[in-house]
Amino acid sequence: MSKQQSNNDENLITLIDEEGNEQLFKELFTFDSDDYGKSYIFIYPAEQENDDSVDIQAYIVADNEDGDGQDLVPIEDDKEWDMVEQVLNTFLDDDGNFNA
Repeated sequence: MSKQQSNNDENLITLIDEEGNEQLFKELFTFDSDDYGKSYIFIYPAEQENDDSVDIQAYIVADNEDGDGQDLVPIEDDKEWDMVEQVLNTFLDDDGNFNA
């Protein structure tokens, strides 16, 4: 998926799928993993911002082929996914709420 940073708010990201559909997301946080040598991002749909529960998604952040932006790449390795889940869980309280 292509990532486009919004100029208005650095925490808003527009994702464009393979069919050209756009969806607005808010960035929860990013982190780097020395073990995997990659950067990761947690995002959730912007329209869920005030909901009691949100659908948090995680992606690998990679420079795109043109070198003029970044793409969000799905995490396909099970061990890598487990590591990403552990990072997210350290930021969630027992009720699943984000602790900043």
